[in-house]
Amino acid sequence: MAQVMPIRFQEHLQLTNIGINSANIGFSMITMESDKFICIREKNGDQSQVVIVDMADPNNPMRRPISADSAIMNPSSKVIALKAGRTLQIFNLEMKSKIKAHVSNEDVIFWKWISVNTIALITENTVYHWPMEGDALPQKVFDRHSTLKGCQIINYRTDEAMKWLLLVGISAQQQRVVGAMQLYSVDRNVSQPIEGHAAAFVPFTMEGNKSPSNIFAFSVRNQTGGKLHIIEVGAPAEGNSNFAKKTVDVFFPAEAPNDFPVAMQASKEHGLLYMITKYGYIHLYDIESGTCIYMNRISGDTIFVTAPHEASNGIVGVNRKGQVLSVSIDEDTIVSYITNQLKNPELALKISVRCNLAGAEELFVRRFNMLFGQGQYSEAAKVAASAPKGILRTPQTIQRFQQCPAQPGQASPLLQYFSILLETSQLNKAESLELARPVLQQGRNQLLEKWLVEGKLECSEELGDLIKVHDSTLALSVYLRANIPQKVIICFAETNQFQKIVLYAKKVNYTPDYIFLLRNVMRGNVENGASFAGMLVQDDPPLADIESITNVFMEQNLIPQCTSFLLDALKHNKPEEGHLQTRLLEMNLMSAPQVADAILGNQMFTHYDRAHIAQLCEQAQLLQRALEHYTDIFDIKRAIVHTHLLKPEWLVEYFGSLSVDDSLECLKAMLTANLRQNLQICVQVAGKYHEQLGTTKLIELFESFKSFEGLFYFLGSIVNFSQEAEVHFRYIQAACKTGQIKEVERICRESSCYDPERVKNFLKEAKLADQLPLIIVCDRFNFVHDLVMYLYKNNLQKYIEIYVQKVNPSRLPAVVGGLLDVDCSEDIVKNLILTVRGQFSTDELVEEVEKRNRLKLLMPWLEGRVHEGVNEPATHNALAKIYIDSNNNPERFLRENQFYDSEVIGKYCEKRDPHLACVSYERGGCDMELIRVCNANSLFKYAARHLVRKRDQALWEHVLNPENTFRRPLIDQVVQTALSETQDADDVSTTVRAFMAADLPNELIELLEKIVLENSVFSDHRNLQNLLILTAVKADPTRVMEYITRLDNYDAPDIANIAITNQLFEEAFAIFKKFDVNTSAVQVLIEHVKNLDRAYEFAERCNDPTVWSELARAQLNSGAVKDAIDSFIKADDPSAYLDVIEAARANDGYEDMVRYLQMARKKAREAIIETELVFAYAKVNRLADLEEFISSPNIAQIQQVGDRCYDEGLYEPARILYNNVSNYARLASTLVHLGEYQAAVDGARKANSTKTWKEVCFACVEAGEFRMAQMCGLHIVVHADELEELINFYQSRGFFQELIQLLEAALGLERAHMGMFTELAILYSKYNTPKMREHLELFWSRVNIPKVLRAAEQAHLWPELVFLYDKYEEYDNAIQTMMAHPTQCWKEAMFKDIITKVANIELYYKALSHYLEYKPMLLNDLLLVLTPRLDHTRAVGYFQKVGQLSLVLPYVKSVQSHNNKVINESLNNSYIENEDYDSLRESIDSFNNFDNIALAQRLEKHELIEFRRIAAYLFKMNNRWKQAVELCKKDKLYKDAMEYAAESRNTEISEDLMGWFLENENYESFAAGTFVMYDMLRPDVILELGWRHNIMDFAMPYLIQCVREYTLKVDKLEVSDETRTKEAETNNQQPLVLGEQLMITSGPAYSPMPGMYGMPQGGMPQQQMPQQLYNGGYVGTM
Repeated sequence: MAQVMPIRFQEHLQLTNIGINSANIGFSMITMESDKFICIREKNGDQSQVVIVDMADPNNPMRRPISADSAIMNPSSKVIALKAGRTLQIFNLEMKSKIKAHVSNEDVIFWKWISVNTIALITENTVYHWPMEGDALPQKVFDRHSTLKGCQIINYRTDEAMKWLLLVGISAQQQRVVGAMQLYSVDRNVSQPIEGHAAAFVPFTMEGNKSPSNIFAFSVRNQTGGKLHIIEVGAPAEGNSNFAKKTVDVFFPAEAPNDFPVAMQASKEHGLLYMITKYGYIHLYDIESGTCIYMNRISGDTIFVTAPHEASNGIVGVNRKGQVLSVSIDEDTIVSYITNQLKNPELALKISVRCNLAGAEELFVRRFNMLFGQGQYSEAAKVAASAPKGILRTPQTIQRFQQCPAQPGQASPLLQYFSILLETSQLNKAESLELARPVLQQGRNQLLEKWLVEGKLECSEELGDLIKVHDSTLALSVYLRANIPQKVIICFAETNQFQKIVLYAKKVNYTPDYIFLLRNVMRGNVENGASFAGMLVQDDPPLADIESITNVFMEQNLIPQCTSFLLDALKHNKPEEGHLQTRLLEMNLMSAPQVADAILGNQMFTHYDRAHIAQLCEQAQLLQRALEHYTDIFDIKRAIVHTHLLKPEWLVEYFGSLSVDDSLECLKAMLTANLRQNLQICVQVAGKYHEQLGTTKLIELFESFKSFEGLFYFLGSIVNFSQEAEVHFRYIQAACKTGQIKEVERICRESSCYDPERVKNFLKEAKLADQLPLIIVCDRFNFVHDLVMYLYKNNLQKYIEIYVQKVNPSRLPAVVGGLLDVDCSEDIVKNLILTVRGQFSTDELVEEVEKRNRLKLLMPWLEGRVHEGVNEPATHNALAKIYIDSNNNPERFLRENQFYDSEVIGKYCEKRDPHLACVSYERGGCDMELIRVCNANSLFKYAARHLVRKRDQALWEHVLNPENTFRRPLIDQVVQTALSETQDADDVSTTVRAFMAADLPNELIELLEKIVLENSVFSDHRNLQNLLILTAVKADPTRVMEYITRLDNYDAPDIANIAITNQLFEEAFAIFKKFDVNTSAVQVLIEHVKNLDRAYEFAERCNDPTVWSELARAQLNSGAVKDAIDSFIKADDPSAYLDVIEAARANDGYEDMVRYLQMARKKAREAIIETELVFAYAKVNRLADLEEFISSPNIAQIQQVGDRCYDEGLYEPARILYNNVSNYARLASTLVHLGEYQAAVDGARKANSTKTWKEVCFACVEAGEFRMAQMCGLHIVVHADELEELINFYQSRGFFQELIQLLEAALGLERAHMGMFTELAILYSKYNTPKMREHLELFWSRVNIPKVLRAAEQAHLWPELVFLYDKYEEYDNAIQTMMAHPTQCWKEAMFKDIITKVANIELYYKALSHYLEYKPMLLNDLLLVLTPRLDHTRAVGYFQKVGQLSLVLPYVKSVQSHNNKVINESLNNSYIENEDYDSLRESIDSFNNFDNIALAQRLEKHELIEFRRIAAYLFKMNNRWKQAVELCKKDKLYKDAMEYAAESRNTEISEDLMGWFLENENYESFAAGTFVMYDMLRPDVILELGWRHNIMDFAMPYLIQCVREYTLKVDKLEVSDETRTKEAETNNQQPLVLGEQLMITSGPAYSPMPGMYGMPQGGMPQQQMPQQLYNGGYVGTM
């Protein structure tokens, strides 16, 4: 059987299974601030991301593309802190927002959340705390101690109050890891250096102390060994005793000499310390005693990060394989483990008490009995109080203390017991009752109240009942705490706290009779009742029926209160409450119409009976509300004509709710009833709803009543908004008929909707006294000509003057045109023009006169305006036209006048005189028009001069456009005339740019030759020479060489480069040669002409080192390496050594390279030169020169050269070079290639590198040198990461036994790890199965069990597989394996031991099936083991299904106590089959969970009378009295029949049975029946039966008793009648009691119950019957 473990070990997650790369699993990449989140920084190539694993949902990690140096998650929320360089940021991931940021002045080398809102920052010299709230910056806390200098900081811890701070670091010294700590006191501002590796703070409460001590625990391993120190820091709390310092040795196994503590976490709930070491060992210590409880290895890899595991009060961590592991104590086994394995019962008791854990019950009971027997009652009470799970706090313990006599001068033992319990914990139910009794008897209720407030008593209904007799308020407090709703309601009712009833009932989800309570409140206080009623309907649905509550109000005619209540209750306006809304309105319309009006006005309700309410409103003279509710047009017309009772504003709005036809009908009815009174309202309605009602219909309505006034006001209200022409026209008509001429003028002026032609004709026909409306219409709609003709013909010339002078002077031109058309006198026209000054358009006037050839008519007026200083262009335009037509010196006017419009006059002159047009256009800057006129009239010289002077690039672009057919003659004039005449450089520059922009190279060359080559003032202009050559390059390359020769003042390098760009290489070479630019010249020959021979000749001729360098590079690029090296040597140029080296490598020219590098080494001391020279020596096998060179001072990279030689197979030079730099790893590899294996092993030993050991080992294996391979392998297998590759190498070559021998030899190594034991077990399973079981039994705790499990399963090693499943606690798989292969691995004891531990309940039933098939005789033993966790229904059903229930009857009987239906029915069936009626009756009486009726129907047909009797009994139990009695009558079971009839309480059944007795002349049973069924028999029936059958003697005892009973009743009635009056007087003043006394209204509702007639149920009458007198009647007590 497996040893009991005091811890629980669990693997929560494998990080690699969720996509985390194993390379990113390490201390620098993973942080875990709590057990809620793990934060991993991943780097995949150039991409970085942060992975956040929520341990509540680990399979869905959150990935964010974040590049940071470090990331830590908040311990409790999704808040992440990021560090990149010196920048620190905090983000809220859920809100996707930045909380705060900070840029540090120092490098932060470690940081950690020390609380949910504070981060600790550690720099090289200082420790800071950075709060998360607000804008607070990091605050300096203390400076680092000098002992931590150079240490790697691995942790930072604080106590809960953050008064003690601890910084932890490690460093490597003397081939071991040394721990250094700095303990800092905030209050004292001092630090203390401590040697230690891991530490923790924990609050710990010692026995006898009221406050926890602040404990500091730390562990260290130094040269002398390991120690754990547990001390208290700071001063003890007031009243606390000091915590004694504990120092204990920490055990480290011999195979782990370099192991040391890496993490420590404390469990304050259990008072334990968890310590993790580097090699994966867990140490569990008790804080109080310092005892080591448990130590074992839980991981073969280092656990590098840990945190407290809150769910189990343990520790959780991550190892280098990515396993997330947790360790906690096993609360079910730790106490027994300490007791049995550690043999430390004292510690077991302390931990059991401290953690309230089971496992030490026997120790507590034994100790309690011992102390109790010795009379140490106080100590025994302490033991009982501290016993876990309350095992000793029972009624029996209280009874024992009660029975103990009190000692003189001391408190009683029971009082001592209760005192100790009150000090330590809460009393349970029994203890609270026992303590309350004496306290209440002494009247010390305040003590109970104090204990209740402190939570020392367990509240229960019994305790409340006990207290209620003495203190109702205190009892209410108990009932509230105990959650006894019915008792709480009673107390609230008795104390008139009705407002609290609703709140409490809703809180505890309890429903009392609210209507009953409301009636009683109303009787006492109406206001309280109304408030209570309002509380009942605040919820949805309401707590009580609203209609019932309304009835309560109306019973007392409380209409205002009822109205207020209903307004609140019906505020949600639900359809199902329509009848209540109607009732509310009805009651108020009858009693308070103004209230009903206000309710209707608020529009709170919509579901009431509208027709009924409308009639009531009309009766109450609320016509507005009636109209709102009426729907019939006759009702509406009847009410609406009374407009004097209605508000006009409302009435207008009301029409909006009517249909179109109904609205028109109502308007007609209102106008018919009283036109003068209702006209204004009708106009308002028509104006507001004309769009819906139709304007035409409304017009017809008003016209039908001859109401032009109404029509005017109606149309006046809509005309400003209407777009209908008819509306505007009718409004003008109505205004004219009502004499509103001003309104006619306004509409004619402002409206744009009427038909102007129609209105004009109407106004002409109207013959108005004032023609202003007609003038306005004609002016607006351009009927001026018609207007002038109408006014002129009707002799209304004054209105013409009024029109142009006052109405619209701008219409003067049109008026003048009209007057001229009607042959009006010129004098009249001139006078009219003179009277209107400056308010009309001169252009239009000129146009009108000009159209009629009367322009000279205006000349005096125009000249007068000019003399007045008028600058208007139209005036001057008109004068210019007159001068041009009259040829009155026009050119002078055009050149000197500054006010005319050049474009207008130019266009006017084009056909008359093109030259004048050009003058006008040039004066006004009308360039395009000028060019157009010049082109049309061949004035190219004028145009060329204008273009040169104008200097306008846009204009040049236009004239030089290829589509311009006049471009050529214009260019000729520019070249020949315009540029020859100018001396301005800007004119030339602009013209040249224009030609360039127009892409006219040939024309530009022509232009430039004329300027540059013909001895002009611009001949030596550098830019023009450059431009001439460049233009020739692009347009005519054949001229370039000529220009280069003739010209000297140009930019030679730039021109040459441009020539190269345009493939003119000879011209470029000529330029460079002409100006002695040799380097560029040779570059042209090399790069463009590509003639190295000409370049070589040019280099020899000039003999310039730079030329030789350029030539050398060209030769090098062309592959002529030897010639290039010669040229470089002539140039003495080592600058291109990299290119030379690369070219020599490519052509294997190492001999030439040696010459070049020797020259280069003299000029430049570069490492690469010397390095390549060394390699060249190696390549040409000049080993002597090589040794001489490396032995002399040099800066060559010998290691690099050695690697290159090694890679190229030059092993002899490589050995020389590796030996020179002492690279034993590569030296060993080289020796392997040279076949010197022993020397290679020696080299590997000096290198001491895993990679080297692997390489030498693999080479030895390949060579068959297994002894040396084993020597190397022993250095490899200790590294777990390399083990798999080594095994695969051996296995792939078939060396299985050699591999096994290697691993067997490695098991004794000091650094043997789990992987070695695991892989050896796997090898045994494959190649040496007999040794596997022995290996597992010795080393099962050191193997990776899941991995070995798979190997054993693949090898079909079933016993070993079961063994491993058992050790790994995979009990389900162990059971399945044993059942699948019973002949090989089944063992009864092991099977029963494991089956109880499985997690899958289905395995129980598979095991039952397995036992049934293979071990049926042991089935009951298995069932007894599985009983606590078995589904008995399913189990019994299974055995019934397979027909083997009889085989497991002992089991079935043992579990019948569960009162399970299937079990009961199966056993009952078994008893029936075995005819065991006694057992059946016992089963039926004891267990009632079965189908009673089905069993009774089955048994009533049984051949045995006892079974039929049981059937009758079952019918009786199910209230089937008639069937039970009939069955008893058949079997003549008279006694049973009488008892069942009596129990039925059914008179009919009882009297039928009595009649049956008489029918069968069974008079004795008749007499017995009168006794047994006394309550159910009617005296008259018995008297009749006795008389008819002549058996009065048998009936006489019954009759005598009846007489006696009725005599007593009469006496009682007389007494009650005397006291009734007194009780009635005091009844109404009695308080409401819901428990003991019945209510008045409840009296009649109770029906008579057994016992009312003087005889108790099932027996003879008693001498005295307790009865209760009440107002409602006389009722017997039940």
